[in-house]
Amino acid sequence: MKGYSRAQIALHWLTAVLIVASWITHEDMGRALRARLVEGADATPLHVPIGIIVFVLVVIRLALRFWQGAPEPVSGSPVMRQAAIWGHRLLYALMLLAPALGMAAWFGGIREAGELHEAVSNALMLVALAHAALAIWHQYWLRDGTLTRMLRPES
Repeated sequence: MKGYSRAQIALHWLTAVLIVASWITHEDMGRALRARLVEGADATPLHVPIGIIVFVLVVIRLALRFWQGAPEPVSGSPVMRQAAIWGHRLLYALMLLAPALGMAAWFGGIREAGELHEAVSNALMLVALAHAALAIWHQYWLRDGTLTRMLRPES
């Protein structure tokens, strides 16, 4: 497989936008969770459905990756190739774990899950930023077409 399918590309960018939206809407979640657990408040902040959608989209992305495959890293040493593979695995793990912990906190009332959700979400943002920076580095410094594969579907 040389590149990604239209569906894989669309899901990648939709997931990225929703993760940024989730980050933007997270500020009042601590207060909202306390109000839910202590006072029984039932208002659901926008952050919650965004997280659920991210979780579902990542599951779909993993299914597509399993069924359609994913292209190999385009260039680099064996160490760079392994770093790319493990970096993607870490990114997928964090994209599943962060919303799963958020759902456990919100729907299960597990306060500790909320604390873990915050830490894992911070890690996700750092790894996602590194992922984006490395894609740009590959595209414009190494000139290996890495970013182009996530912009243009395989023909």
